[in-house]
Amino acid sequence: MLKPVATLAAASALMLPAAAFAAPQVNLAPTGPVVELSIYESVDAAPDQATVSAGVTTTEPTATAAMRRNAEEMTKVIARIKALGIAEKDIQTTGVALGPQYDYQNGSPVFRGYQASNRVSVILRKIDDTGRVLDALVEAGATDIGGPSFAIADDTALKEQARKAAVARGAAQARAYAAMLGYADVRVLAVSEAIESMVPRYAEAKAMALEATATPIQPGQVATGVSVTITYELLGKAAPATK
Repeated sequence: MLKPVATLAAASALMLPAAAFAAPQVNLAPTGPVVELSIYESVDAAPDQATVSAGVTTTEPTATAAMRRNAEEMTKVIARIKALGIAEKDIQTTGVALGPQYDYQNGSPVFRGYQASNRVSVILRKIDDTGRVLDALVEAGATDIGGPSFAIADDTALKEQARKAAVARGAAQARAYAAMLGYADVRVLAVSEAIESMVPRYAEAKAMALEATATPIQPGQVATGVSVTITYELLGKAAPATK
């Protein structure tokens, strides 16, 4: 959108040290109209890691018994996770809870014990193992599992690719505005960027090669990108045609 530019007065300038005034000043004050564009670009790629969660829920007559049994069962699950070759740094406890449980009979609560739960999040660096790992966690005693969610461990290069595409598209759009309004070129006044979260792309799913008995998992692709806002000044107003 086209918008006028306001001049900002720095009221606190008198409080700056003398050295601050010696620094070179870059003057980008526009003399022509300004256009601000917001551009989003993303790149799709195959994920290289998956995150799953596994938990154990136990119910016993007393709080102590519920926590003790839960600890025993969860220890087995964590031991199985480590036995699958998953590094300890990729295993993180995400929640421990304990609370009373009630049944309702004729509208009245009847205490039936204490319920304890413990849950961990697990990063899988080999996503082809996702189905096998989920099955192994259930076999080890996990009573609830979640995920998987897929991601790219290091998307720096992909974001750079998206950033270059966003800048190129922004420049093309700004020059198109300049041409429509009778200006010869543009210059950049300001740039800001917002990093976008990875988004799953289910349409391009590709099945894993898993054992027939393993839970089937479709990793698909994920999109990673950037949202860039660039402010341009329109330069070189063309002279009106003479009759």
